[in-house]
Amino acid sequence: MTSAPTLPAETRADKLPVLAVIGLREPAEGDWGRLRGLQYSSLARSTFARLFGHALAGLLVIQTYAYLVNPAILVGWMTLLIGTLIYGARYDRSLIDADRRRVSRQEMHRQTVSSLAVAAVWAIPMLAFSAFGDAEHRMTLWTVLAMLMTGMAVTFAALPIATVMFSGVVGLSAIVTFLWWGQYTAAGVSAAFIAIVSVGAIEAARSFLGARVAEAGMAEKAEVVSLLLREFEEGDADWLWQIDAGRRVRSVSPRFAFALGEDPEDADGKPLIQLIAGDSWDSGHFHSSLHDLAERLKRRESFSNLLVRVTLRGSPRWWELSASPKFDENGAFVGFRGVGSDVTEQRESAEKIAYLARYDTLTGLPNRLMLTEALAGAMAYAEKWRTDCAFMMIDLDRFKAINDTLGHLVGDQMLALVSERLRLIMAEGEVCGRLGGDEFAVVIRDAADPQRVADLGDAIISTLSKPYEVDHHTLYVGASVGTAYGPRDGTSVETLLRNADLALYRAKDEGGGRHCTYEPSLHAHAEERRKLEFSLRHALERHEFSLMYQPVVDAVTEKVLSFEALLRWNSEEHGIVSPAKFVPIAEDTRLIVPIGEWVLRTACQEAMKWPDNIKIAVNVSGEQLLDPYFAETVVGALTASGLSPHRLEIEVTESIFVRDGATAQLTLENLMGIGCGVALDDFGTGYSSLGYLRKMRFSTIKVDRSFVQGAAKDNPESLAICRAVVAMADSLEMSTTAEGVETELELDVIRRIGCKKIQGYFFGRPMSPADALNLFAKTSYRQRKAG
Repeated sequence: MTSAPTLPAETRADKLPVLAVIGLREPAEGDWGRLRGLQYSSLARSTFARLFGHALAGLLVIQTYAYLVNPAILVGWMTLLIGTLIYGARYDRSLIDADRRRVSRQEMHRQTVSSLAVAAVWAIPMLAFSAFGDAEHRMTLWTVLAMLMTGMAVTFAALPIATVMFSGVVGLSAIVTFLWWGQYTAAGVSAAFIAIVSVGAIEAARSFLGARVAEAGMAEKAEVVSLLLREFEEGDADWLWQIDAGRRVRSVSPRFAFALGEDPEDADGKPLIQLIAGDSWDSGHFHSSLHDLAERLKRRESFSNLLVRVTLRGSPRWWELSASPKFDENGAFVGFRGVGSDVTEQRESAEKIAYLARYDTLTGLPNRLMLTEALAGAMAYAEKWRTDCAFMMIDLDRFKAINDTLGHLVGDQMLALVSERLRLIMAEGEVCGRLGGDEFAVVIRDAADPQRVADLGDAIISTLSKPYEVDHHTLYVGASVGTAYGPRDGTSVETLLRNADLALYRAKDEGGGRHCTYEPSLHAHAEERRKLEFSLRHALERHEFSLMYQPVVDAVTEKVLSFEALLRWNSEEHGIVSPAKFVPIAEDTRLIVPIGEWVLRTACQEAMKWPDNIKIAVNVSGEQLLDPYFAETVVGALTASGLSPHRLEIEVTESIFVRDGATAQLTLENLMGIGCGVALDDFGTGYSSLGYLRKMRFSTIKVDRSFVQGAAKDNPESLAICRAVVAMADSLEMSTTAEGVETELELDVIRRIGCKKIQGYFFGRPMSPADALNLFAKTSYRQRKAG
């Protein structure tokens, strides 16, 4: 595509420089090479007209001087004129394509010489022939020449240099002749005429150039628009469409026909709504978007990016249409013209994204976002109708153990089964969803009946506590539920969520498998926990911790064999705080790691004051075992105190294997490798006790106090468990310690069962370091008691 010729902004139209228009100068700005082409191309189109005019003028000159000048001279002049004109005409024809290229300086020079030659031939009659006639003959000749100059100004309108040169040469010959013969008035008139013709030629050339530039610009714009439309039509998804005043499609483009699934000829003239409505055209049941489109067409209003659901050959699609009404020159409405595109894939992607934003991909239940939106709607409903709504938070008990031991694949399958069970027990107005992990929730739109909420909580616990069959495993989990009512327990979504979470925390704190409802006192518990956490962060630096030591004695000789170090906290703000309160907080905040390091170092230093055969047992949490530097901490405590590794026993519970059993086992095996003992505390109360005994060779198994007390009361199950543990430990060459022995009866039962070591209030409560040291003055509990 050729670009349109341009002019400098300050020299457009009537401000074009005279010398530039004539062709005597080439300005630095503007595409004057193309402009010259437009000027010179016009010569070829008027060649025959000019030849005819010159021939007619030549005959008039011969007729005027036929009887005054020698015929041979006239014939010779005519021959010279014809030859000059033919030469110029042939050259002018070669410039017919000049409007599509740039004209060279050489071509311009040749055309100028041709014009000068013609002018010189026409100067001969005025200079030579006028001597043979009178004033009348000279005026006749001047009339013919004036006619030629006028004709040149018209036919050479685009090229004023030819007119100016012709008028200048011929006019000058006339002026000279008139002055020679004393016809001064005629000379003055001739001069004025020449000036008028020259100025007119220049102005005509200016108008011509301006018109041609504008014409070329419009042509270029039309070509650009044509290319854009063609590219638009050839695009993958878009098309042009138009309808007439009767809403029938017209001028169906190939792309539009393809989108319709019709031939252009078949679609042309049919109503647009009929083409895109499918079976709805016959039934009259249109999609709402089609109604919207029809209304806009009826109101003759513009629309942009209007989503319309169309049905083509029985298949639903989504189109995006834009159009504007069209009117003729009289203002009459003639239809619509616009663009359209098929956005089905984008629409489906958008719907999928919207689904993923509000639904959990694993269970298909509403996610946290949708649940909070549902809760907001329920609270608005409750406020409008002066009723209550409720939000229930559900946490699965013991799910983490299953997820960590059997893998996430089994855990995910189980979560899917949990979601199915929850769906089955939901009633109208109740929405269940998954908050994340093993936490679920229920939004109850109308909770005016508290008994229904209580029954639903109980149903959730009982339903989710039934066994699950997953990959040939029979699995059991429980459920804890916390409920908050709106607007009683909170007037905002955030408040209600927080209060339901507090109720759930209480249900978990009470052992799980419970349904608790929010009470204002729970805030006090939460605030107390926050304050305890704040104080706990500064307890080490304030030296508020201390260790107490509870003896472990030989079941037969009653001699002290070891002590268990027990942590105590005497807070400056809260006084003496129970370990049951602050240890879970320390574990949740990972403060247990630095606190545990302090306990290890202090206990090892204290043990160095005891006889060499007395061991020290230190409890270690799962958070400590997962610390990559825990083994180094133990070695550091032993090194700093000088305590032999075989005198240190690390006590762990079965729960440490639930979170990351492999890491915990590796850490404990490393400690056993340097000589430390490892005791399994609270045996029988965890998740899979026998499995852990197969994995590791513990130095001691500690039987939980609940089994000891049950055995003393002749409980068959407790007796059986205690005997089985002792027998198994003996076969595995492990020692056993009975915890919580408080009475003579419990001592006798434990001795008969065969436990090797005993720990409990019967032999000693947790005591200070000084009191522990004093125990070694006696050889046994009986002797100490007698003393």
